[in-house]
Amino acid sequence: MTPPDHTQPEPMKYSILGGTDDLSTSEKLSQYTGTVDWSYLAPHCSNGSLYFVDPELELTRVGAAFAENQTDQVKAWLKSGDLVQIGDLHARQWQDTDTRFEALVVSPFVLFRPL
Repeated sequence: MTPPDHTQPEPMKYSILGGTDDLSTSEKLSQYTGTVDWSYLAPHCSNGSLYFVDPELELTRVGAAFAENQTDQVKAWLKSGDLVQIGDLHARQWQDTDTRFEALVVSPFVLFRPL
């Protein structure tokens, strides 16, 4: 048996929040949060599901808004620029860097910000 490698973050999980457990939305979201590099995020950028979250916002709060279908709140963040759907132009700034990111999967979306 090989000992666990604690130098690498645990792979992020993909799933739709829900189920019959007794966890709060915030507790569920924390299970889908992790530290990743750009190579993990790039495919999500290509399919239009990647969103940059302003560092002033709590990542799990934004994730909860997505999970709970708080459309008005998400639209307000998009309008203010606190939440930005990432495209190729934005992506180029991170492609060749060693930047690490905090990311949260709220399937089918991935929310992220640099660490």
